Amino acid sequence: MKMKKYIAPSINEAMKQVRADLGEEAVIISSKVVVQKKFFGLIRKKNFEVLAGIDEMEPPKFIIPEQKNFPPIVPAKDELHNEGNVSELMEEIASLKEILHSMKQESIQSSLPDELKPFVDFLKRQELNNELITDICDELFAHLKAEKEITNQEMVQISKNVLRKKFSILPTGGLSYEKRYVCVLGPTGVGKTTTIAKMAARSVLEKKKKIGFITTDTYRIAAIEQLKTYANLLQAPVEVVYNLNDYQTAIEKFAHLDLVFIDTAGRNYKEVKYVNDLKKLISFDDEVESYLVLSLTAKERDNETIIEQFSEFPIEKFIFTKVDETNSIGAMYNLMFKYNKGLAYYTTGQEVPEDIEEATLEKILDIFFQGEFK
Repeated sequence: MKMKKYIAPSINEAMKQVRADLGEEAVIISSKVVVQKKFFGLIRKKNFEVLAGIDEMEPPKFIIPEQKNFPPIVPAKDELHNEGNVSELMEEIASLKEILHSMKQESIQSSLPDELKPFVDFLKRQELNNELITDICDELFAHLKAEKEITNQEMVQISKNVLRKKFSILPTGGLSYEKRYVCVLGPTGVGKTTTIAKMAARSVLEKKKKIGFITTDTYRIAAIEQLKTYANLLQAPVEVVYNLNDYQTAIEKFAHLDLVFIDTAGRNYKEVKYVNDLKKLISFDDEVESYLVLSLTAKERDNETIIEQFSEFPIEKFIFTKVDETNSIGAMYNLMFKYNKGLAYYTTGQEVPEDIEEATLEKILDIFFQGEFK
């Protein structure tokens, strides 16, 4: 591979040099900001250094003979259209686009005035994604350019305005009470059963609803006993279902109730089999309101995998648990933004029914900036 280093005053100028010199097939290997000192170190000039490369090996050429008496030689179908190669190529193109996009965002953030850097560092510690940070940076820089100074309170307010525009189109709020069945989905360990108990308790205490529970979690005896304990406190019936017939029988038994909470089995939903089993057991019709529970202490990529596995289910909104157990909650906003899903509740502890908050746009904006920049 032929590699070459380019230095330019902007990332766009560096990319122009790469294209002009190496062509459109060039691959960006690395990029960084470099500072050059002039005049005894009194003047500092910021440039962008890009290392690019290109494979010098020429692609194979297929020659068609000129003789009229012989059929033309053409490459085999798998040479012309190998699905694996096409897929790999598309992944490389997507990866390159992501790198270029990330480089652009990093260049914007790295060129920020010193006054803004502590606040931007705070956004990064909260693990807010680069796209949202860059949008906030644009507005902060515009304000500073116009006003010449900026306070922490102004930075928070400007950031809230940016996020408010992004998230105002997403629904927030808890149970609608317009559907009879509430199905709570999610992997093991996220606190699904406790979350259901909190939602159910509020339905009884605040809305005076007659409720019942159905659990499909037959894999963990402790989970069944936990749900029965909550049900006894709320004087609500419980049905444990093992198959489709059990489920339909439970639905018939609870026909007189206002609201039925369905606790699904906590399994490793990275495995497609468990997702398919759930589809066969529960009828996700117009009478069912479904929520996906995710833990903020889990890795963001793992939560993305769970969301994608449940993409075929009619998920109304997310519920995020264990907000009190993490110092960075940016993943909550990243996942809502990426998957265009609203937020029903977020939980802040184990107490039932106290440690649950019904989400509003203003609440989720406030909790992001609590503490250091409140």
